[in-house]
Amino acid sequence: MGVALARAAQWTAAGSGTGTLEITPLNESLLNQIIKFVEDFSARHPREAAFVFREPLEWKTRLGCSVFEEGYEINEATVQSEAKGKDGQPLLLLTASTLRVRSFDQLSCLLQIAMEEKLKEAQACLEANRDPIVKILGPEYGTVEGEDMFMLNLLDKVKKDDDPETEMKMKIFLLLHQLDLQLLNNSLKHISQDVRLNPAAINNEVNLLKNFSGKGEDTVLESLEYTSDYTFSNGCRAPPWRQVHGEICYLVIKPHDTDPLYVTCSTAGVFLNGVSSNKGCREYFYVLKSIIHQHMEVVDPKVSGQSQNLYDFTEKNVCEKAKSSATRRRSIDKKKLEPSMNFLLSCNNFDDAMSFPQQGREISCNHLQYWSSRTVILSYFCKTSGRFEDISESSSETEEDEEQPVRHQEGNTDLPSEYWGIQKLAKYLKGGNPTATVIALCSMKDFNLAQETCQLAIRDTGCLEVLINLLDTEEIKCQIGSLKILKEISQNTLIRHAIAYLGGLQIMVKILDSPDKVLKCLAAETIANVARFKEARRTVRQHGGIKRLVGLLECVSVGSISLTPYQAKDTEIARCGALALWSCSKSIKNKEAIRKAGGIPLLARWLKCSRANILTPVVGTLQECASEPSYRLAIRTEGMIENLVKNLSSDHEELQMHCASAIFKCAEDKETRDLVRQHGGLQPLSVLLGNSENKQLLAAVTGAIWKCAISGENVSKFREYKAIEALVGLLTDQPEEVLVNIVGALGECCQEPINRTIIRKCGGIPPLVKLLTRTDQALLVNVTKAVGACAREPENMMIIDRLDGVRLLWSLLKNPNPDVQASAAWAICPCIENAKDAGEMVRSFVGGLELIVNLLKSKNKEVLASVCAAITNIAKDEENLAVITDHGVIPLLSKLANTNNDKLRRHLAEAISHCCMWGSNRVTFGETKAVAPLVRYLKSNDPSVHRATAQALYQLSEDPNNCITMHENGVVKLLLAMVGSTDETLQEAAAGCIANIRRLALATEKAKYG
Repeated sequence: MGVALARAAQWTAAGSGTGTLEITPLNESLLNQIIKFVEDFSARHPREAAFVFREPLEWKTRLGCSVFEEGYEINEATVQSEAKGKDGQPLLLLTASTLRVRSFDQLSCLLQIAMEEKLKEAQACLEANRDPIVKILGPEYGTVEGEDMFMLNLLDKVKKDDDPETEMKMKIFLLLHQLDLQLLNNSLKHISQDVRLNPAAINNEVNLLKNFSGKGEDTVLESLEYTSDYTFSNGCRAPPWRQVHGEICYLVIKPHDTDPLYVTCSTAGVFLNGVSSNKGCREYFYVLKSIIHQHMEVVDPKVSGQSQNLYDFTEKNVCEKAKSSATRRRSIDKKKLEPSMNFLLSCNNFDDAMSFPQQGREISCNHLQYWSSRTVILSYFCKTSGRFEDISESSSETEEDEEQPVRHQEGNTDLPSEYWGIQKLAKYLKGGNPTATVIALCSMKDFNLAQETCQLAIRDTGCLEVLINLLDTEEIKCQIGSLKILKEISQNTLIRHAIAYLGGLQIMVKILDSPDKVLKCLAAETIANVARFKEARRTVRQHGGIKRLVGLLECVSVGSISLTPYQAKDTEIARCGALALWSCSKSIKNKEAIRKAGGIPLLARWLKCSRANILTPVVGTLQECASEPSYRLAIRTEGMIENLVKNLSSDHEELQMHCASAIFKCAEDKETRDLVRQHGGLQPLSVLLGNSENKQLLAAVTGAIWKCAISGENVSKFREYKAIEALVGLLTDQPEEVLVNIVGALGECCQEPINRTIIRKCGGIPPLVKLLTRTDQALLVNVTKAVGACAREPENMMIIDRLDGVRLLWSLLKNPNPDVQASAAWAICPCIENAKDAGEMVRSFVGGLELIVNLLKSKNKEVLASVCAAITNIAKDEENLAVITDHGVIPLLSKLANTNNDKLRRHLAEAISHCCMWGSNRVTFGETKAVAPLVRYLKSNDPSVHRATAQALYQLSEDPNNCITMHENGVVKLLLAMVGSTDETLQEAAAGCIANIRRLALATEKAKYG
């Protein structure tokens, strides 16, 4: 037993440390055998069972005192056996959770008491006693690595001494030794079944053999090369559609004295392939020779005169209908898909054939037939015009949930009975008549197809290709049975990709035209499962699937309360169609295709029904499409907002989530925000904030509240419904997706003074400031806006300053994201305005003034406008103005003067106005040619630009040269019109500038004429 535990058992740590037995099928088998041995020990060997161990086996048990009954003495937390050894000590002692056992008899009784826990108890015992023989018989019986002479010595001792105890130990040792051998033999069987190749092992073997390859006489091989240089992330070189069958790579081996050998490496082993060549083109027929004799025979093409027909199955095809259907399609579609399990791929080089098509491109093929996992890997090279064909799927098609196939380790460890059951069904599915095929499909459907083992069994046994072939038959029952299975197993990512690459989607799209309603439903549901990645969605669109799916939504029973059986079937068809459209709507081109196919009015009709099972996919499709402006307009004009608001009060959380998400996206438009309020949607949104457990629902609801809060009228309603307090309460322990929306909503609500007070009283400012340390860019943009809005209140500013919030905002100016930079700069402005000693606070940030001046070199207009606004506030302090002047703020501001952006113009003019207050800055602005562009600002249509510009010009006009420049650029005429403005600030600045220019003119005349 010691050797088996040391060598065969699988431990989490090596050696005799604190390692534990891994939870593996091998370990479980070993433990079960040991348990059976111990349980039967008392009955088979009663004298040996009474033998008292040299030392007790001791371990931590999970058993409580209550499980021990007759034959045991229980005293509070202590249990001891009535049976005792010669020394008077109990043979079983339980103290607290520590169990000590001193005989096989007690071990056997303990396992019977443990019942369901016996496996865990045996595991704990062996983990605590790595070499139990030492404790049972003594250290001289311990497990020894290498040559063990103990048995011979023991035999000599038994011969010399007639000691009953030694003889007893000898018998026990032999029994344990026999158990050891039995465990090792069984473990070998397990290990032999579990040995599977993997990419790393094959790569190591290839690299080793390459060291012995070359042109020299002392080399074993001339060369050994992979057929493809591209390596996937999982280490495989085989194309993805062959990886699903366990294939890893393909090798070309050139010996010195024979023809090249073509080899397939798979998880099941390494196989030599058959090769044939033809005139006119170069062909490699890769056939696993170790398998082919079971299924097919090879015909010499030179004898038969045929180039492609190399394989004839000895078994019958799936059914006669499948064969006839495939024959018809071959004549029409140039051999797209047939029940034959062969694969032909026409392209120009082997790497093209063996590598995965690039995104947005497909392989142009003259012949395309699919093979089963047990038959052929075929690469067919001909000099044809077929090249990679651009199918114009632009990269602008953004994918919101692009999935990647999950590569599972190809292991065959302890496969359950379901796997072998499906394997047995496979031959009936492949080789039976229609009736046998239907029976096989029904039997397969009885398996738990949601279990991954069953899904992969269908893939591994080649049933997936057969199921897809069955879809193209005229046997309705076969089609229905196949689709029922495909619908279930397509929940698996690998199966989804395999179905798409085997051409299953094209056939399912055709089935959507079938008059059989059940068939259409199943096809649409399966498409919904498969179309979860981009290539599949593209395939559905390119083969006319979108228009057909939209057609499924046409039904006269929309809005009916009680449905006839006929109407119920139509409703079910519409539900399945909506599910498929929902999956397809994740790409921009499909959204446009749905709109062009007339999907919007049909979705609007179904939105009025009251059944949640169809509402969910309908609203799901709408919320996916609502990212497009054309859909948002249609949702508003078709009256869908009212129904979306109505379903916010549904009992189904998933439906609520999609309705809130649709409102979230549509509320970008003011008209939609008003409609949500008018239809009473703000109250249910506020109520849903109480459901904080469902994070997806919470993210959608908070997003909808955020966008609706952009309108001031809605903010007042939210305050009435106590939504602001609820939002503040959700600022902690939420995922970032939710926090972005919560903080965005609070930022909009903070535009009103009363709400800023509410946030302070609810304790919302500290968590907001704490969020300034996060890294999520969208969150930082929103939280800086919210903190900046709160800082407009002096009381709030005191809290922000105490929490070091201004320093955190300033540090965000270093963030590489321009949006974060701009938002942080805007937030700094009210902080400086409302801080008690703003000048000293700003100077306390080491390098802060230089940092903000350098941001004037940014190319982003929003960053420039916000930094100019911040400089306006900084320049109000004379010392800070002097510092930023030394950092070169004047030339940088002057460079920005030639801009047409009114927002930047306004804040730039304000910054120039305040910077004129120090030294010779007015003169420097004139020298850096900032004056003339400012005059043109007065032609803007924005009154705020007029005011800021007039103030800047007034300050600049204190310098005579600037007055001359202004006069030359026609400033007087523009300012005269503004002297009559109702804005007093603008009036005074315009009049002051004109007065300065006039004084200069009078002084010039006086100097000239005396």
